[in-house]
Amino acid sequence: MAGVQLQRETFCCSICLEPLKDPVTLTCGHSFCMNCIKDHWDSEEQKRMYSCPQCRKIFISRPELLKNVMLADLVEELKKTGLHTAPADHCYAGAEDVACDVCTGRKLKALKSCLVCLASYCEEHLQPHHHSPALKKHKLVEPSKNLQENICPRHNEVMKMFCRTDQQCICYLCSVEEHKDHDTVSAAAERTDKQRELDLSREEVQQRLQDRDRGVKVLQQERKTLTLTADKAVEDTDKIFTEMMGLLQRRSSDVKQQIRSKQETEVRRVTDAEKKLQQELTELKKREAELKQLSLTHDHNQFLLNYHSLSALSPSTHSSTIHVRPLRHFEDVTAAVAKVRCQLQDVLTETWTNISLAVTEVDVLLTEPEPEPRPQPKTRAELFRYLQEIKLDPNTANTRLLLSEGDRKVTVMKEDQSYPHHTDRFTGWCHRVMSKESLTGRCYWEMEWTGRGGVCVAVTYKNISRSGRSRECGFGFSDKSWALVCKQKSCTFVHNSIVADVSGGLSSRVGVYLDHRAGLLSFYRVSNTMTLLHRVQTTFTQPLYAGVWFYYPSPGDTAEIYKLK
Repeated sequence: MAGVQLQRETFCCSICLEPLKDPVTLTCGHSFCMNCIKDHWDSEEQKRMYSCPQCRKIFISRPELLKNVMLADLVEELKKTGLHTAPADHCYAGAEDVACDVCTGRKLKALKSCLVCLASYCEEHLQPHHHSPALKKHKLVEPSKNLQENICPRHNEVMKMFCRTDQQCICYLCSVEEHKDHDTVSAAAERTDKQRELDLSREEVQQRLQDRDRGVKVLQQERKTLTLTADKAVEDTDKIFTEMMGLLQRRSSDVKQQIRSKQETEVRRVTDAEKKLQQELTELKKREAELKQLSLTHDHNQFLLNYHSLSALSPSTHSSTIHVRPLRHFEDVTAAVAKVRCQLQDVLTETWTNISLAVTEVDVLLTEPEPEPRPQPKTRAELFRYLQEIKLDPNTANTRLLLSEGDRKVTVMKEDQSYPHHTDRFTGWCHRVMSKESLTGRCYWEMEWTGRGGVCVAVTYKNISRSGRSRECGFGFSDKSWALVCKQKSCTFVHNSIVADVSGGLSSRVGVYLDHRAGLLSFYRVSNTMTLLHRVQTTFTQPLYAGVWFYYPSPGDTAEIYKLK
């Protein structure tokens, strides 16, 4: 097999990389397919110069091409004994691949790129870098299409240095010319520093990925629990209400039965009384007829005789008049049931309020597993990694405040400014303004203040009070804000109206570092050195906003959030 492999490499055209077809041999000794070398020289026709594609030998006139019969016969014999065709199509470079810079004709995919040669090589043309002692020292990387970006466009030299002043790659000639007095280091040294920062960022991202993965699992479990408990509550409450409706239905049947039973009893009594009255009525009508007949008798003796023969009238079983007491039929029953209905409505109204409140108070406390403490920055250089560009929001600014410097500077004015009406604006006596950006990650900013009064550097929730003259309008005087109050002769920290004295000296510039997830808030005095003034460890439940509040404001007092680099 080794011999076959040697023959394949030896008897293939270096232009098309396929076995020679109609081979021709140039005077330099290299052989090519006749059509391949013709096409190559046709492309050089305008130069009036013809070269060997392999050794680059120049021919003054275009050589005459004659078929090498012996070589052609040999190639045909080798095809029968195992000479294979060119590499498969997947070995050739496509539009999206990095092509070998040495291959001629149809190029193979590059296996590696050399940062010293600034060229890419296929497996065959990469071999000298594996075997030559000089080339072994070259830096080989994965195939890259951007090798030419490593060449300085000004000096055509490899850019092996980095200018920290201008944050760009340069060559050694740039470092002694236009970048002469700049802070320059080798590209490798800068890569080492940036790689260190990159590793820290990756660690943070990986930690956050782990935290979020745990959080997703917790939320999935909470969703499952919510579904199970909600289904159970629906099932149980439906059963209870069904029992309640069944109880009411039974009571309704009981009342109906009692009413009908009473109806039958009372109707029977009335019917019996009616029968007796009807019998007495019949007897009275008969006696009336007899008396009338007797009164019409003209014979006195006969009248007297018949009169004495009349039987005595039987006593009446009823009074002369039927006296029916005030009707107490079934209206009282209806009234009693209606009263129960009203009482039931009152109970249901009261209990329904409790039920609704119980439903609305269902809450899922989204508690993620306690993350491991992460390292906090200790120097100003480390804090600068978390610089946050903060701009103040004109829609929140009190009308006695003027914003400038791209909404980073605020000045106390004598007169009201012509701001349009906005529901987010701070009104009343509070000379306050909040940032446009919400703060939820790790961030750092610095603010410098001037004036006769004092200034309050704060972070606050968005739903802080914005109008009126109550203490809650001021930063630090509720549980929604945290504030460092800087005055001419003192410095204090305020949260939820609890005031704490701050030591460490006063400064016109204050640095603020926030780690929202860790619940960490730190205030620093910024001068030639960084001094920690106060630190808060808590739990933030909402996004925070930067805030500025002028304490005992005087016209001309200013506060500016610096745009750091």
